[in-house]
Formats: sequence, structure tokens, C-alpha cells
Amino acid sequence: MDWIETAVYTTTQGIEAVTGRLLGLGIDGFVIKDSQDFENFLEDKDGNWDYIDDDLMGLKDCETTVTVYIPDDADAPETLNAIRTEMNALKLCDEQDALGRLEVELKNIREEDWANNWKQYFKPLCIGEKLLIKPSWESVPANEKRKILEIDPAASFGTGQHNTTQLCLELLEKNIRSGDRLLDLGSGSGILSIAAILLGADSAAAVDIDENSVRIASENAWKNNIPKEKYKALAGNVITDDKLVDEIAGGFDVVCANIVADVLLAMSSIFAKFLKQGGKLVVSGIIEPRRDEVLESIAQNGFELIETRQKDDWVAASFVYDNS
Repeated sequence: MDWIETAVYTTTQGIEAVTGRLLGLGIDGFVIKDSQDFENFLEDKDGNWDYIDDDLMGLKDCETTVTVYIPDDADAPETLNAIRTEMNALKLCDEQDALGRLEVELKNIREEDWANNWKQYFKPLCIGEKLLIKPSWESVPANEKRKILEIDPAASFGTGQHNTTQLCLELLEKNIRSGDRLLDLGSGSGILSIAAILLGADSAAAVDIDENSVRIASENAWKNNIPKEKYKALAGNVITDDKLVDEIAGGFDVVCANIVADVLLAMSSIFAKFLKQGGKLVVSGIIEPRRDEVLESIAQNGFELIETRQKDDWVAASFVYDNS
């Protein structure tokens, strides 16, 4: 197995927040470099030492870094984009600028070279009974009966390769009805909202905290021949921005959210604002150990669990909203 060394630049204060976000993505191995360790070493009055080795000296003036190692496989682009999405979200919450620059960087490899290598992993992928996801450089037979969704790896999460995206698409296929209005919270590349329209939804709104993701989602909708009047992409945080919530409004038939557990927990009390009575909620991105915590929180806010699905360590679920 080859591994991709990936560094997140932060501060001593930011280590806990960064590693917490990474744990939410199922990443539980870190290498941490922090200049505070050097200071702690010098202040150790009980230390019995007469020299400082090169590794410790290297911490003296270093920028605090949390490094993880990502398997270089088909999931790698999705994992990297998920890490970047999480760091962007963390940056938006860091009003005091205490957590550092929170930038994500590949080490020992040029990202543009790795981006070209991605193509070996991206082949046409059938999901559920109706969808076929493909990158632009691959072709499919002219008589293909499935709905074709074309999407390329980009700087936002969602190409269909990751288990969380596949689970969400499968549940959307079961819950989308002709003429539905769908809201995608944490839309990333826009794959879920675009798929919803291909599956029969009349329109979709895509919301993400990352403006770059909003741009990419709009471009992907256009590439898949979605009319502009049927697709709206918005940037912002529905957890903290009441004006954005008012702009989105409600009355949606389906809301989907493929995000990490902590964000789903924070959103559990506001999902109902967007749904009509009897509307469906589809959530994914839940690491298995946090399954019960997330599902119970949503259920306590007026939702009845319909179905759960699991692939490897990832869980998705669908609910119906009933406020009676």
C-alpha cells in the first residue's frame, strides 16, 4: 500500500480542534510537530540530558503541523477533499484567528502530478438501480439505460467513489419522487443535488460553507444539462446564519446532508425548518461508533427513522418528518 503524506498547518491551540475534525472523518493516526514541545523540554527541570538531538531541535521554530497518511487508492481524492472541507469549516468558526492558517498540503509529491494519477481510479460506477457516475474522460455505451451523471475530481467533496456518497445516493434514489424539491446541505461538488434532479426532482438548492464548492457545484450542474432555473447554489453556514436560513426558506420535499457527525448533530434541530410535513431527510457521513448518537439526536427533533445502511465503517439513514 502506498501512502500520501498530508499536512494540516495550525497552532498549538488548534491541535485539538484539527484532530477532532479528522477523527470525525475516521482518521485516527496523527503525527504532530509543535514548537511548544521544544519549550516544554527546555522547561523540564528534572530532565537528565546533556544534548538535544536534531529531531527535537527541528521543533524549535517550526509551524505547528498535524500530519496524516492517506492510502493512495480510489478514496484518496474524496478523503483529501473532505479534510479540506473540514478545515475550511473550522476556519470559518475561528473568529479570533487562533487556529492558524488551517491549510492542507501534500508532502513529497506535486499535487498536479497526483491529480493526473487520479484518473486510473475513476471509471464509470453504477450506484443503486438507476445511476451511473462517470468522469468526463470515460465513455459509456450509447444504449446505456441508467441516468448518467458526469463529474470529475475537483477541489470539493463528492465524486461517487466514497462510501458515504454512495450510501446517500442509494437512499436518495429510494426517496425522491417526480416533481420533488430538494435541499442539499454541505453540497460539496453538487453530486447529490444533481443526481436528485436526474432521478426526477423538479428543482434543487445546494448549500455549502465553501464558496469554491458552490462555484464547482454550479459548474457541474451546467455540465449535466441542468437548467439554471432548476438549480440554485448558495454559500454560507445554516447553523449560524439566520439570514441564509430565511433565504433558503422551507417546504422542501427532501433534505440531504452528507457531512460529518458533529455537523449533523449541530444541524439536527434545524432540519425541520426546511421540510414540509411528511418530507424526507437523508443523512450520511456518520462514522459507525457515532451512529446511535446522531440518529437519536435527529429522532428527538420530530423525525421517524425509516432505514439505515452501512458500508464498511460508514452509516447513512433516511427519516420522515412528522411534527404532529
